[in-house]
Amino acid sequence: MVLVSPSVLKRKIDKHPLLEQALRLLEKSSEIQSYLSMANVMAVQRLLYNDHGPVHSRIVAGAALEMLDILLEDGFIPSIVKDGVGDEEDARLVVMMGAYLHDIGNAVHRSHHHISGVALASRFLPRLLRKIYPEPSKVYKLTSEILHCILSHDEEVEALSMEAGIVKVADGVDMAEGRARVPYRQGKYDIHALSALSIRRVEVARGEPRKTPIRIIVDMDNEAGVFQLEEVLGKKIKTSSIAHLVEIEALKRGEPFRIIRF
Repeated sequence: MVLVSPSVLKRKIDKHPLLEQALRLLEKSSEIQSYLSMANVMAVQRLLYNDHGPVHSRIVAGAALEMLDILLEDGFIPSIVKDGVGDEEDARLVVMMGAYLHDIGNAVHRSHHHISGVALASRFLPRLLRKIYPEPSKVYKLTSEILHCILSHDEEVEALSMEAGIVKVADGVDMAEGRARVPYRQGKYDIHALSALSIRRVEVARGEPRKTPIRIIVDMDNEAGVFQLEEVLGKKIKTSSIAHLVEIEALKRGEPFRIIRF
């Protein structure tokens, strides 16, 4: 069981040199970090949305890698491996980079940010991946897989790979109260802010093997949190292509409240 938080990412990449190298490239890129900073300017400061910047990127990437490991340990084969695009480590890299970059399009505008995110990332991803992979064909194939993760994190777009589905679900699990504090302090009192403030903690755990191996445990203060589960996370799960592998265990102040399956 893993508490969804920014610290998970560093633990998940330990003993994975490929991921360590990729994360260094992402975090040392002034271009990428500037875009992520602007994503928060647009989303948080101008629209009073919740966090869409570097901290959200790290949280989602860590949660996504945890979900991938759960599925791998349960015998599921990543789409990249199944389709002959790459190996298991390549799948990990696509999940991490797709998760880290999924919201970068908010630097342009919240509207259609999954599309503008593809436009921005397609400019730097090949250059970044060339520092990791010597084969040009591998660079372009993995670029397309990462771009697919970015595009299909939107709840209206069907994820066509296990990797993209994981990124999509992981995006939805960053819903605990801390993410909503800034817009709430600035005067946003809509259902999005209030429901997020009711979420105390979110954990990713192992569920029932071969049935619903990914269990998302959400502890909330009150029923307002159900909006986050059904209207935010639930919509993402439904178009993730891995909905049948995920269940949500909702708790109210630590006590069992509801099980949600898709």
